[in-house]
Amino acid sequence: MGTPDFAVESLDTLLINNYEIKAVVTAPDKKSGRGNKINFSEVKKYSIKNNLRILQPSNLKEESFVKELKQINADIFIVVAFRMLPKTVWEIPKNGTINLHASLLPQLRGAAPIHWAIINGLKNTGVTTFFINEKIDFGNIIEQKKIKIDDSENTGSLYKKLKRNGSLLIISTLKLIIKGDFQSIEQNDFKFLIKAPKLDKENTRINWESSGLEIYNMIRGLSPYPTAWTKEENNNKIIKLFKVIFKKEQTSIENNGMLYIDQNLIKIYVKDGFLEVLELQIEGKKKMSSTEFINGYKNYNSTKLF
Repeated sequence: MGTPDFAVESLDTLLINNYEIKAVVTAPDKKSGRGNKINFSEVKKYSIKNNLRILQPSNLKEESFVKELKQINADIFIVVAFRMLPKTVWEIPKNGTINLHASLLPQLRGAAPIHWAIINGLKNTGVTTFFINEKIDFGNIIEQKKIKIDDSENTGSLYKKLKRNGSLLIISTLKLIIKGDFQSIEQNDFKFLIKAPKLDKENTRINWESSGLEIYNMIRGLSPYPTAWTKEENNNKIIKLFKVIFKKEQTSIENNGMLYIDQNLIKIYVKDGFLEVLELQIEGKKKMSSTEFINGYKNYNSTKLF
């Protein structure tokens, strides 16, 4: 059960390792764009290519869907980047329903664990397999794999690491379940738990009162998608920042949030240094390098960001 690209790697690894996939459950098709073109999920595209049986329920509690799952008679359900399952679904298979989560649970429970790991400046994260129960991301842990986060890493590169390692962890977990010689571990909540809530327009906007390191972590944690953003005061246009370097130094508080073009550099001053901007995008324009910006948008020199 899965929908986005992150789930495709796990499905592919299962097939490569000769596991029998009795069915694939994914999101219903969506219409988008001017022509209302029908778009398939990445999991559906992969499943069509590999002649897998596809189920696309709009309601996971629907009696006919639950009945069909029971008739499939699978040994286990595997969930990767999917919706919350009702108990009538996850209790069906005799070996339970397992979920792959892109963090070291109980840390970073929620919809965006990869982004928030970097936003919070963590040095390590990982992947976890666990048995699904009534509460989201609270089930008993089966296995975990720790992954190092490099200092300059963004969500795009970490996503690829976790996608690959997660698919391998599923194989390892299935082997444990087949052998039956393992003990799942109940999740114990630490005193300080980092949450990973859904990203929205508010929590992706840059606060220029934050420290330079916090802003730097936020930008790389939201790159390449959905991207950290701010506004410029002259035309009230949104500016998205994709790639920056933080340089710590003493600065004047009056310069906080000011964008300057300094010879061949774009600098945005923060309260404890400045960000050298390498990639950005102005509302209505394409993503560009610092060189392209400097060549075409010199009028943005001495612009206040908020």
